[in-house]
Amino acid sequence: MSTTNTIVLRPRFKMELQHSNETVLKAFELSKTAQKDFIVNRIDDHVFIKFPKHKQTFWSPQLHLEINETSNKSSLIYGLFGPNPTVWTFFMFLHFMVAGLFIAFSIWAYTNWALKSSYAIQVSLMLFMVIVWFALYFAGSIGKASNKNEMLELHDFMNTVLKPFN
Repeated sequence: MSTTNTIVLRPRFKMELQHSNETVLKAFELSKTAQKDFIVNRIDDHVFIKFPKHKQTFWSPQLHLEINETSNKSSLIYGLFGPNPTVWTFFMFLHFMVAGLFIAFSIWAYTNWALKSSYAIQVSLMLFMVIVWFALYFAGSIGKASNKNEMLELHDFMNTVLKPFN
């Protein structure tokens, strides 16, 4: 489960199995009741594996699996690790807010420059937005790094469920 790109905040992986997707999906359905360490939800060809509420933290990861049928006897699994979708949406909202403010401050700075007025405050605010963006990125990286063990637990659980198919 290594990633070649260290900038990845939401690691992805892909694997192929020589079994139909319905068989694999049923295995995850059965794992719901066979254990209490994880919450397993299935919606169509998607499986969501996460920790119970009492074990979750703000950055707790969840594993989203999409199990597609490639033929009658083989399937392709696409996996995505990430935080709770609500947390990720808020995180992306902050990124877009910072980008929007950066653009607004740059327009304001250009306007003042064109009017031959002082634009030092606007350039300072633009630099501050760059610093905020880096802070958001490092916060996300720290959140991912602090929960690496939880990601490995989710991955190990998935491998346990898939063991009969390998």
